[in-house]
Amino acid sequence: MREVLAQAAFQLFLERGFERTTVDDIVARAGVGRRSFFRYFPSKEDVVFPDHERCLAEMTEFLAAVEDGDPVGAVCDAARIVLRMYAADPEFSVQRYRLTREVPGLRTYELSVVRRYEQTLAGHLRGRFGADGDGELRAEVIAASVVAAHNNGLRLWLRSGGAGDPEAAVDHALDLVRDVWERPAEPSPALEEQLDGQLEKPVPVGGITAGSGDSEVIVMVAVKGTPMWRVVQQIEAAVGES
Repeated sequence: MREVLAQAAFQLFLERGFERTTVDDIVARAGVGRRSFFRYFPSKEDVVFPDHERCLAEMTEFLAAVEDGDPVGAVCDAARIVLRMYAADPEFSVQRYRLTREVPGLRTYELSVVRRYEQTLAGHLRGRFGADGDGELRAEVIAASVVAAHNNGLRLWLRSGGAGDPEAAVDHALDLVRDVWERPAEPSPALEEQLDGQLEKPVPVGGITAGSGDSEVIVMVAVKGTPMWRVVQQIEAAVGES
């Protein structure tokens, strides 16, 4: 029934325009009652995006099942779930794209849907990065980057009328995101200055003999919440001095 209503709605939108089509017109074309319409769609705007709730649920389920590994790669893969939803019905996707370009209210609604995808990706990344240091900021920025890259490639395909392989442009854009964000994060000068004095320099203590040579034990003392890159940096410095 959801598909029947969406198909009837788009037929009318193409014939009369979105603004001049009412819910009564849609249910009459579909041959159902108003109650049936509102059982599936809260509003006329929702019928333009009949598959986003399902897609968002699928994305959430996918991310919940991701095991430890590459968090940036995981959210890029999650974004491809949305792409496959569009690619499954090119004709409908292109019609929707053109309609949202013509109706400002639909564009606003679409932006709210996109924001929900972005928040879902950011929520997953926050769980992986933690709240210490730049973890929350990185989660928000990476999620926004993934959504922007996905949407850029998707729009190229939609503007072409749905011709060709939609994955090519999206994959290229997402690869750029991964190239940037999968590299170790460079600490900002302000953060380094903030950490100065909070982190004790590792102190080589004691001496033990192993085999024919001597080795030292490095004892590391750090303030709770110190970023791992800073801890490793100090250990490497101490080892180099020993």
